[in-house]
Parts: sequence; C-alpha cells; structure tokens
Amino acid sequence: MTDALPPILLIGSGKMGGAMLAGWHERGISRCVVIDPAGEVGTTDGIERVLSTADVPAGFRPAAVVLAVKPQVATDAIPHVAPIFGDAVVLSIMAGKTVSAIDAMVGGKNAVVRAMPNTPAAVRQGITVACAGPGVSPSQRDLCHALLEAIGAVEWVDDEALIDPVTAVSGGGPAYVFLLVELMEKAAIEQGIPQPLARRLARVTVSGSGALLSASEQDAADLRIAVTSPGGTTQRALAVLMEEWPGSVSRGIEAATARSRELGS
Repeated sequence: MTDALPPILLIGSGKMGGAMLAGWHERGISRCVVIDPAGEVGTTDGIERVLSTADVPAGFRPAAVVLAVKPQVATDAIPHVAPIFGDAVVLSIMAGKTVSAIDAMVGGKNAVVRAMPNTPAAVRQGITVACAGPGVSPSQRDLCHALLEAIGAVEWVDDEALIDPVTAVSGGGPAYVFLLVELMEKAAIEQGIPQPLARRLARVTVSGSGALLSASEQDAADLRIAVTSPGGTTQRALAVLMEEWPGSVSRGIEAATARSRELGS
C-alpha cells in the first residue's frame, strides 16, 4: 500500500495505541478519530481526539476500527461504541480476547482480526503476530497488515491458539530483556563498576547483541558458543546461569501463556 491509509477509528491511545498512531502518522493517514476518555481533545494533522462516542464527528465512516483498550475494561466499553463501526474491519490488540469474544462485543456484524504487537513499536522496531477471523476479506487483511507494519515486522498465523504463547514470548518479551539489563547493571555495580558506566555497559551490550543477532543468519545458540571460549570467563558465568535460566524461562513463558488464556475467558 503506497497511498495514505484510509480513515481509522482508534479506541484507546495508551502506550501501544499511541505508538500505532505515531506510526500511522509517519506512514501517512487520511483521517483518524481517537476515542480516549482520559485523553486530550483537539485536531492535529488529520488526527481528531475525542472523549466519547457521542463526540465522534457525524458521518465519519472508518475503514478499520482498532481496539487498543485494556482487556479488563473491554466488555463494558466496546459494546457502547460498536454501533458506529459500520462495516469496518475490527483490529484488536487486546491480550487474551479471542476473535469470538471480540465478535460478541461488537455485535457479530464486523470482520475481526486479532493481533499482538510489542513495545518496541514505539521506535518502529516491534513485531506483531496477527490472526484473521472468519469473513476477513483479502483487502481487509491487507489494510490490517499496513496498520501493523507501520510499527515493525508483521507475521500471520492461521491457528488463533498460537496468539496466547505469542503474547507470552514477544508481547512480554521486552520486559524480560529489560530485566536482564537491570540485573546486569546491578551485578556490575556489585563488582565495583561505577553506576553510570555499569548502566551504559549493560544497555549497549544488550542492544548491540540484539543488532548482531538481527544481522546474523546464525542460530542464537551458535552465536553464544562463538563468544564462549573453553575454560574462559564467559563459560564460568554460563555454568552458573544455565543452572536456572532454561527452566525459569520455560516456566515464565508457560505462566504468561496461561494468563493470556485466562484474560480471554
């Protein structure tokens, strides 16, 4: 898609909704109405911010409606807005909420796409996995792809059940990486490195390693082995870390997957 994005209705403009909105603005959008009861009111560069459904301009007909509210409030919030959706495709980025649950919220009259982006979307380096529900047309899927591609890479799956472990792996994944940086910085300080240097060492090491991983065709395991000299310092550290990490990461992903399914019930 090379032309400006068609009219979009965005419900919720928190961190992820706001990141998507910024990506669309950079990509080029003809018009976007944002409903956010806690937001600001006003119009800038084709983006109109309102507080409620009643404030949506008369005659506004979105091509897509993006649901970016918290799943815990969706059941109460979405049905009140659904009457203005028209025949727009509904793109949901709510954790846990299934296509069938979203379909019930919007009254069963709109095609639904369920997606899970992650927070690197804020710098257009996210990755989103999406699943198209019944009745989504090729053009609607293309539109949703364009909306998601404005914030990073996009992958599609046919099995909706995969969205729950995707939520656990990539949706929550940035937090796991940030925890690693946090712990590396703390450990560096414990070894006598000044805090400003410890912070920089941890951050640049992780971001640089990510860039190397992204640029390489090798498996992560092969890159790890290449850094690990036999009998060296890295091997000594990994001998300690490997006692806990493999099991802990697996249990963490399992717990997050279970929670995603709970949110959908």
